[in-house]
Amino acid sequence: MKKLKRSARLVEMTQYLLSRPHTLIPLTTFAERYGAAKSSISEDLVIIKEVFEDEGMGELLTLAGAAGGVKFIPKMPKSQALAFAEELCSQLQQKDRILPGGYLYMSDLLGEPSLMNEAGKIFATAFADQEIDVVMTVETKGIPLAYATGAQLNLPVVLVRRDHQVTEGSAVSINYVSGSHKSIHTMSLSRRALKEKSKVLIVDDFMKAGGTIQGMVDLLAEFDAEVAGVGVLVESGEVDTEERLLHDYVSLATLTGVDAKTKEIGVKPGNYFTKK
Repeated sequence: MKKLKRSARLVEMTQYLLSRPHTLIPLTTFAERYGAAKSSISEDLVIIKEVFEDEGMGELLTLAGAAGGVKFIPKMPKSQALAFAEELCSQLQQKDRILPGGYLYMSDLLGEPSLMNEAGKIFATAFADQEIDVVMTVETKGIPLAYATGAQLNLPVVLVRRDHQVTEGSAVSINYVSGSHKSIHTMSLSRRALKEKSKVLIVDDFMKAGGTIQGMVDLLAEFDAEVAGVGVLVESGEVDTEERLLHDYVSLATLTGVDAKTKEIGVKPGNYFTKK
């Protein structure tokens, strides 16, 4: 039990809530933690709720009743998300990102914690109303984005392997067709990694035709699991609708073209900002 001044209590309560998103916290937890009356705690939460909403940090939900309490739901306003997407597009348009073969270098951005945290918060906002049990991605580049999203939703992350690891026990493996190269690849998931009938949010760093993500969707069918949503950081806009294997997804940026000769890279905010 801590005896703190109200100003200090407000700071610590705020930090407590931010570090436990999507977690129901009874008022008695705060009352016992700070040795304060529930009425005082309720007044503090009203102040915190107003700050969260005014600053666009998210919502603080109050659930009444004996099993009630408060729950912090991280959310990012569309205007703030658009500013992030525009900055992401600006960074992706740097000419030195073009690699031989017309590929785009993104590893530095995927390794930037603050950037991934913001992207994760946008995905947490986009899928806040969905019932989700786990966040899934395929190794390796999408891992930072998946963990950032999982942190904002307070959910575990499941990794699909391209090569089965002996240390993960028995696994389910499937073949899938890469949408970009039309070649056959294999992916696997440990049987212990995912419970049957789980609701899964798939997250990935880049999507061209959607072959890899469709492979994960097919793999989930082997677990009788349900796809709760798909989020991609960057999608290719150079793929015809008929060639795309996936149509229901959220993207934060769209790559419209890469000219290896002129070093020009076209990028615009993704479909998250045009979806109703």
